[in-house]
Amino acid sequence: MTRATLTQATGPAHTRILGIGSARGELTVTNDDLAGPIDSSDEWIRQRTGIVTRRRALPSTSVLDLAEKAALAALEHAGLTGADIDAVLISTVTNFTQTPSAAAVIADRIGATPAAAWDISAACAGYCFAIGQADALVRSGLARNVLVVGAEKMSDFVDPTDRTISFLLGDGAGAAIVGPSDTPGIGPTVWGSDGSQANAIRQTHSFLDMRDHDASWPTLRQEGQSVFKWAVWQMTPVAQKAMDAAGVGPDDLDAFIPHQANMRIIDLMAKQLKLPESVVIARDIADTGNTSAGSIGIATDRLLSEGQVKSGALALQIGFGAGLVYAAQVVVLP
Repeated sequence: MTRATLTQATGPAHTRILGIGSARGELTVTNDDLAGPIDSSDEWIRQRTGIVTRRRALPSTSVLDLAEKAALAALEHAGLTGADIDAVLISTVTNFTQTPSAAAVIADRIGATPAAAWDISAACAGYCFAIGQADALVRSGLARNVLVVGAEKMSDFVDPTDRTISFLLGDGAGAAIVGPSDTPGIGPTVWGSDGSQANAIRQTHSFLDMRDHDASWPTLRQEGQSVFKWAVWQMTPVAQKAMDAAGVGPDDLDAFIPHQANMRIIDLMAKQLKLPESVVIARDIADTGNTSAGSIGIATDRLLSEGQVKSGALALQIGFGAGLVYAAQVVVLP
């Protein structure tokens, strides 16, 4: 008996980001609005984080609503419809439903059914994780166009009295469409994790505790100094590796778009990378806050919509956060 030879899918040699979209929470929350319960001040928050205001969603707005709005904006930017999407990847840690996935629901909302759809839990690195997966899906031939969304409603997990992370957090979503390209538009993804530092950014307790021990609603905490040092000193080499893998250097970049975690982290990373003054640095955190998986897509959309960078610009993006997890790549902006 002659055994049949399997056929494997193949795809285009190159990919790029075809469109970008974003959504922010409807409410503008000032430092003064939050300072009282944490016995702080506007000056203290600005000096430590660079945040002046942050955007938070109305109680009636869900993380799915934010994801849908960003996805539709990215489709419009790319000149596509939901019917053109073959896979939907949603990165979120704030969707209340474990199953069905947020991705399956969003695929239906935007008219992408029967696209493959799944969620990614990689916190602040999730957008870059998803861009890496989308790039691989297209080049392997498993999909032609992939929707990537990083979406978070962080305000649902805020303890107003917490001084470690809660005053940083905002709500929003950033989306991208990844598809085929005649030339390279997404560099190799450099990524990884360090679960030995899982407690550095965490929930106060699991949802199981609420069932078994009548515990309160879990909120977020972080070990600020540990996270700060890790981000600056261990993530800068990851960003450099992403540039090396893409075959570019600091002088080739037009933009640096890191996760909007903290302005001091952003500025120190830029200094460590020796970025020239010509490189535009995303500082969306100042008035949007830290939106976790949403931050890079939101910041990218802002740079493009405000004309700070142009289509075709070369950008280094890096996400890092709870897990601890990280991912970076160099991309050509749509």
